[in-house]
Amino acid sequence: MTIGFRSLSKLVVPAVTNLYCVSRLQISTLKMTDNNPDYKSASSIHEFTVKNIKGEDVKLDVYKGHVCIIVNVASQCGLTANNYKQLNELFDHYGESRGLRILAFPCNQFAGQEPGNSEDIVCFASERKVKFDLFEKIDVNGDSAHPLWKFLKNKQGGTLGSFIKWNFTKFIIDKDGVPVERHGPNVDPTNLVQHLEKYW
Repeated sequence: MTIGFRSLSKLVVPAVTNLYCVSRLQISTLKMTDNNPDYKSASSIHEFTVKNIKGEDVKLDVYKGHVCIIVNVASQCGLTANNYKQLNELFDHYGESRGLRILAFPCNQFAGQEPGNSEDIVCFASERKVKFDLFEKIDVNGDSAHPLWKFLKNKQGGTLGSFIKWNFTKFIIDKDGVPVERHGPNVDPTNLVQHLEKYW
């Protein structure tokens, strides 16, 4: 049986393309592994690299010497309005005077309440005059969870298991990059002040 050139191209090109995509995926996976330590052996968030909302790599050692709050956020949650408002207030009050840094990670794992892409999230944050640091949307639970979040959960387990229960779980990080406290979604950001004061 003779196969024409066009027919052969239809068979070969997709196969080569798929192989190329798989190769790129493997390279990307290896790169992520190289950039981040094993979460079980890491001692500080400063060892990790994440992507900001623009897709740019950010080495978290830029936060050395700063007390930080790391929080998973969503734009369509019943807790959204209050948390964004109070996180803004915290940053306005303590960003300059105390060096507080807030690292917000959008996540769509809870009832699909962060469905948008990066551009949507940036628009949402801009409308609320967000000044704190916003990062690329990630998973916080399961095998696909970002290594940083595996590390956070390993260092500060939660009630009934270390997994993240809902949007707006908050981790306090001391100046050395060590997760020192974990607070659930029901804790208002402004109620963290008395806890943050221990680490200024």
